[in-house]
Amino acid sequence: MKKIGILFGQEHSFPPAFIERVNQKTGGKDVVAEFVRIDRVIQGEPCGYDVVIDRISQDVPFYRAWLKNGALTGTAVVNNPFWWSADDKFFNNDTNDKSFRNLAYPMNWEEIFAYVGWPAFFKPFAGGGWKNVYRLHNSDEFFRAYNETGQLVMMLQEEVKFDMYFRCYSIDQRHVRIMPYEPRHPYHLRYQTEWQAPKEILEKVEEGVLRLNQFLGYDLNTVEFAIRDGVPMAIDFCNPAPDAEAASVGQANFEWVVEAVAEMAIRKAREHVPGRDNLSWGKFVQAAATQRSLSELA
Repeated sequence: MKKIGILFGQEHSFPPAFIERVNQKTGGKDVVAEFVRIDRVIQGEPCGYDVVIDRISQDVPFYRAWLKNGALTGTAVVNNPFWWSADDKFFNNDTNDKSFRNLAYPMNWEEIFAYVGWPAFFKPFAGGGWKNVYRLHNSDEFFRAYNETGQLVMMLQEEVKFDMYFRCYSIDQRHVRIMPYEPRHPYHLRYQTEWQAPKEILEKVEEGVLRLNQFLGYDLNTVEFAIRDGVPMAIDFCNPAPDAEAASVGQANFEWVVEAVAEMAIRKAREHVPGRDNLSWGKFVQAAATQRSLSELA
């Protein structure tokens, strides 16, 4: 019997719906799904799950360590915890007081502001859920926000004035759900919008979603595209624990993602080989590994 687990935090609707859908589809004959239960962790020992859907380790370091141990002993973890740990919106920053000796001070803020322009968004280089995100209109607002964020590593980003906006589920690097989305609306109303997008734009968005996730290796992700002057622009494409609550994404989107993730998990469980690397690695990592192998042979 293959076993699928889902690791989650404060979600209410998606985890139980996922469990019910998997068990309904398999009838408990060869694959069964359940909520993950951790009563002990032994280094180098299998965790007891063939597949784990990770929805919370970005907030709980212990869970990330448990998932890495599970992955090393053969569990197919969605998403790959090693790659997810390396992911951020800009690039990582691990410093001490001697780390800034090559950093010019004061920085040329006016040149930076001229390059980005106003209004602009100021947000953490890693994170989500719209935490510590500012929409700024001038340098006074910037420095006030800069001081409020303390030691958070932040990035200043041009505000893209868009004609349409889409948030897109990507499941299993092969299934895409394009959802009209309005980030300027209150949170609970952002999915309650419609854009009359030409077919060619939707096709470009879908192609972009697939290419990004196949490159990064994410099996469960959302990508956000802003459409400006008919050109899709990828605004945010690293959301490996995307919102899947029925109350926010809407019932139709909720049903789609429950079905797609259940199908993926069942497939991964049935294809699982004990003791083998069952993780997904994107084309970016695969290309680097191939290049290194060729260099070693040269």
